[in-house]
Amino acid sequence: MVRLPLTPAEVERGQRLGALLRRARGNRSMLGTALNAGVSPETLRKIESGRVATPAFPTIAAIAGVLGLSLDAVWAEISQSDGGAGLAGSDRGPAERLAS
Repeated sequence: MVRLPLTPAEVERGQRLGALLRRARGNRSMLGTALNAGVSPETLRKIESGRVATPAFPTIAAIAGVLGLSLDAVWAEISQSDGGAGLAGSDRGPAERLAS
């Protein structure tokens, strides 16, 4: 199977996802976070650095769960620069959405 190249928007969204996960992880170790999420530390490192721009949904769900992030908040944060395609009907800012 041939994988299509990522669009610039997908690459940018992957970078925003990585930055979000790094911020949410804070002072927690990458190793502990990855193991608690059931992924390899290298996978988490690649996602956080933006080298894996389109990780599998279960991987993101597991990492978000360990970090205490709702998937709605993750999506709202990473999609906010996609022409305003955040959560429909949400007028809260990114920091407020993450705190939900």
